[in-house]
Amino acid sequence: MGKVRQQATSHIPSTRPPLLHQLLPSTPLHPENKLKSRAEIKTKLTAEINDLGEQIKAAKTAGQPKDEWDPLLKQMLALKVTYKEELGEDFGPKKEVKKKGDANQAANPKNAEKAAKKAAAKAEKEAKKAANRAAREQAEKDKAEKLTGKGGGDQYGNLPLIRSAEITDKVWSEISSLSSSKSTSTVTIRGHLQSVRSFGKGVFAIVRSSLYTVQCVCFESDCIPKAMVEYVSKLSNESIVDVTGVITIPSDPVEKCTQKDVEISVTSFHMVAPSAVLPFQMEDACRPDCDKQSDVGEYTGEEVESSDGLIRVGQETRLNYRWLDLRTPANQSIFRVNSMVGHLFRDCLVNKGFVELHTPKLLSGASEGGSDVFNVDYFGRPACLAMSPQLHKQICCACSGFEKVFETGPVFRAENSNTRRHLCEFTGLDLELCIKEHYYEILDVFSDLFIHIFDGLNEKCKNEIERVREQHPFEDLKYLRPTLRITYAEGCKLLRDAGIEQGDYEDLSTLNEKKLGDLVKEKYGTDFFFMDEYPLSVRPFYTMPNPKNPKLSNSYDFFIRGQEILSGAQRIHDPALLIERANAHGIPFDGIKSYVDSFKHGAQPHGGGGIGLERVVMLFLGLPNIRKASYFPRDPKRLSP
Repeated sequence: MGKVRQQATSHIPSTRPPLLHQLLPSTPLHPENKLKSRAEIKTKLTAEINDLGEQIKAAKTAGQPKDEWDPLLKQMLALKVTYKEELGEDFGPKKEVKKKGDANQAANPKNAEKAAKKAAAKAEKEAKKAANRAAREQAEKDKAEKLTGKGGGDQYGNLPLIRSAEITDKVWSEISSLSSSKSTSTVTIRGHLQSVRSFGKGVFAIVRSSLYTVQCVCFESDCIPKAMVEYVSKLSNESIVDVTGVITIPSDPVEKCTQKDVEISVTSFHMVAPSAVLPFQMEDACRPDCDKQSDVGEYTGEEVESSDGLIRVGQETRLNYRWLDLRTPANQSIFRVNSMVGHLFRDCLVNKGFVELHTPKLLSGASEGGSDVFNVDYFGRPACLAMSPQLHKQICCACSGFEKVFETGPVFRAENSNTRRHLCEFTGLDLELCIKEHYYEILDVFSDLFIHIFDGLNEKCKNEIERVREQHPFEDLKYLRPTLRITYAEGCKLLRDAGIEQGDYEDLSTLNEKKLGDLVKEKYGTDFFFMDEYPLSVRPFYTMPNPKNPKLSNSYDFFIRGQEILSGAQRIHDPALLIERANAHGIPFDGIKSYVDSFKHGAQPHGGGGIGLERVVMLFLGLPNIRKASYFPRDPKRLSP
């Protein structure tokens, strides 16, 4: 055993076998010598590898541990690698592949017949496997096609991506236009798949477009294959679908749809765009409020549980997925009312001779002298976003000869007010006009304007108002003709008479404004009124002081349901008085110099006001939160989507 160990130890290799250093020549060889050298290399390497193999075998037989003969194994493997590198072939004898059916077998007829039968059986077996495999693949394909609608041809399935490749002669119908007068007519509609309900061998699908819904009926028949019914039943809610069918009159009204007296008997059903998994169900998002929320106070964004135990989608979740939330009938209606307010605002003022203008939203200084502005860098100079179009609309109205102007546009307020009625960006409806003698001329215009808006909404948006009421119950707005006017002092007295502390020269708190609205409603029977002659100390620097009482001003606010929706005043048009009032408010002259200079070349007496569009919509519809009246609200905590 000792001899074997000694032998193994003596053959531990260096990084490259020493044998090659001896065999490989340092200078090029003659071709004949190369052949001779290759033969020598092969002989030497073979001998060395075999010798190492014998040593390893002896070590294993002697029971030596692996760590003692492992270096020999590594050396042998290294030599085999060298063997292949130098000679281009693997070490060891080449294996001969024995072919089936050699000459002796081929010469034997019995063996040949047996081989033929075996080959035929094998081929038959392989053919059966291939047929079974093809059948399984086809079954899987058919199953997939049922789900995707492939194979449905023109009758059902997923449409290719619409890329404006062609214009067909297809005639489209609006869901809102479907009625019993069109019974037996064939129509094609497009909309969101609101819901699908399986029933026996058929499905009932409700399709929605904007505010309107219709039921589509698809039952298995000679004309409707089972695969089509299965396809429709598997489509995800809120997918965009195209439906063609015949208008029929149901035996009972379809209470879940706006088009209650008709339904569509489906002849074709295609998906235009699929919907992913929904973050909330539209049914939950459309559920009526069960508890009346306050429309004043702090807004924390917390989700409130409903007292009836039913699922309702919270305000923050709605805003996170606003594109879905806006699909609900209530929201579709709210923003149609929103649009109509803007239309009626323009309509009334244009008919009164006003000119629409568009003022800059980037200013060199705060337009109203406040600090609640969004500061921005303007090419290395400080600037801010406009809190209102106040100064520029005054210039256009009183100094530039337009005399009557209005604007609709964004207004920015950097107020950290997390309330139910404040936004950091809202839509301002502003107007300014010249007066001849008294600011009451402005109040008359505002009274006419709001009555025109309220009357127009009640006339043109009846359907939308009712759809909002279905989810957010509210009482119709009550208003007088002409609009009720009370002075600030009279309003304060109403509060004091009700046991609420309120001084004649103190600013009204939000809660006192709300309480005053209740008192005015109780006494005068109106939700809409305005107060004037506010204390001068609580109004902007450009407000005209009251000529009879220097502590008061020629200013006014309008209220709906106890909340302010307009603030305005007669403006100062005299440069000297304007500078005096700016100094009283601590406003640097440099920031308003161009504004003051504009009144030095002859300025007419004038006044106006600014209306918050979202707040008007919120209060007209009795909504609990101004965020419900803003498409994509911006508050101190939200900057998306």
